[in-house]
Amino acid sequence: MSWGIELWDQFDNLEKHTQWGIDILEKYIKFVKERAEIELSYAKQLRNLSKKYQPKKNSKEEEEYKYTSCQAFLSTLNEMNDYAGQHEVISENMTSQITLDLARYVQELKQERKSNFHDGRKAQQHIETCWKQLESSKRRFERDCKEADRAQQYFEKMDADINVTKADVEKARQQAQIRHQMAEDSKADYSNTLQKFNQEQHEYYHTHIPGIFQKIQEMEERRVLRLGESMRTYAEVDRQVIPIVGKCLDGIVKAAESIDQKSDSQLVIEAYKSGFEPPGDIEFEDYTQPMKRTVSENSLSNSRGDGKPELKFGGKSKGKLWPFIKKNKLSLKLGSTPEDFSNLPPEQRRKKLQQKVDELNKEIQKEMDQRDAITKMKDVYLKNPQMGDPASLDHKLTEVSQNIDKLRLEVQKFEAWLAEVEGRLPARNEQVRRQSGMYDGQPPPTVNTCAQDRESPDGSYTEEQSQESEVKVLATDFDDEFDDEEPLPAIGTCKALYTFEGQNEGTISVAEGETLYVIEEDKGDGWTRIRRNEDEEGYVPTSYVEVYLDKNAKGAKTYI
Repeated sequence: MSWGIELWDQFDNLEKHTQWGIDILEKYIKFVKERAEIELSYAKQLRNLSKKYQPKKNSKEEEEYKYTSCQAFLSTLNEMNDYAGQHEVISENMTSQITLDLARYVQELKQERKSNFHDGRKAQQHIETCWKQLESSKRRFERDCKEADRAQQYFEKMDADINVTKADVEKARQQAQIRHQMAEDSKADYSNTLQKFNQEQHEYYHTHIPGIFQKIQEMEERRVLRLGESMRTYAEVDRQVIPIVGKCLDGIVKAAESIDQKSDSQLVIEAYKSGFEPPGDIEFEDYTQPMKRTVSENSLSNSRGDGKPELKFGGKSKGKLWPFIKKNKLSLKLGSTPEDFSNLPPEQRRKKLQQKVDELNKEIQKEMDQRDAITKMKDVYLKNPQMGDPASLDHKLTEVSQNIDKLRLEVQKFEAWLAEVEGRLPARNEQVRRQSGMYDGQPPPTVNTCAQDRESPDGSYTEEQSQESEVKVLATDFDDEFDDEEPLPAIGTCKALYTFEGQNEGTISVAEGETLYVIEEDKGDGWTRIRRNEDEEGYVPTSYVEVYLDKNAKGAKTYI
């Protein structure tokens, strides 16, 4: 099967076909190029998508990724980032192994095609020239033959005419002989030209054209083969990344399997546990008795002598209700967080303090490492004075030592608060203790976060009064008998350090510098019950007053 034999007369069609083959190759190059651009764009979009949903540093969103489900999502984002990288590899390999390679091949193919068809046209022109020479020789031979025939006829006519002179007859005879000779010469030339043309034509159709067409056929077959190899490479480029893509997908599956719902539930407990115990049972209040109920040890006195029963708190209650206020998120946002995190429930406060202690210890270790490095450098300078002046490091060494001392003081301060909180937590079965005034330099908490906000068992903070008409507070121990109208005895006095606007039910307003009576000290919830006179009593934040207990009280003096 040879184009030179089968298609010896299809020069123009072969020229069109080979040009079409090059067009197909260029079309495939364009297709692969666009595919590479799509892969690169897809990889970029995947990376942007992964980056968009990555947790922002030092944000609340970053804290959410302690849950296994969020960690699995983060792993998915990271795997998708690697997945995008494989699409970039596809784009890069298709560009280098197919697009650029085929583009170079197309240029070479065009040059080879141009050379082959140039040789073909040159052979065509040569055979056409030979044909024209043959036609010219043939026409000359034909013309000379006709001239010789006419000259012979004229001679015979003159020879037969008796009126013609002998000289004219001789002249006609010589002319006929000349024409005869010219015809013979033309015949010989025509014969030689014909023989030469036949030889050229044979070489043209059996040697030159088959050779040229064979080269064109081989060129075209190489083009087809190259296109097939490129398509195979196209598939292999995709196939090569399949194992890594599979690993990325396996990583996502592994991340999904690592989700532990029980662990996440435990983290929710650790995140929001307040440390308080649930309220106890509500005691029965007997309204059939003609006597007026006596205020219990932990009750809130609203208005005396109005005939309404007082709200009563169990003095030894382990549980608490929080009847004063509703949630006030705005006040939490506007107010500054106290340094000791006293605005948080006990359990959350303990976690924050422990976290702060750990951070300070890391900073201390970092400073100590820096101090050791400076000390070693100073020793090197002492042994090799030419390297530097040892005295130049004294200032830096002193500064680092001072930083370490400051950090240690901070650690001691937060550890003291931590010990206090751990002592307060009911889960630790220790006696409830009062807040200590270990660090006098601590700034007072703001009204928004400490004065008007009160902890609730779920760790939230409320401001407004409950919508219920009467609020009853649970207690675990019930009073077996009612007191008379005798008010609770004062156990000491207190001095208001700051002005407090008691806007909630059960609280009382005080002015800075005012002296009042203490009738119930802080039970660990940050509130102290005081009395101004027989008709005015209520709760104020313990941190807003300086308490002086009498000798029979639990302590001689407490400053919060």
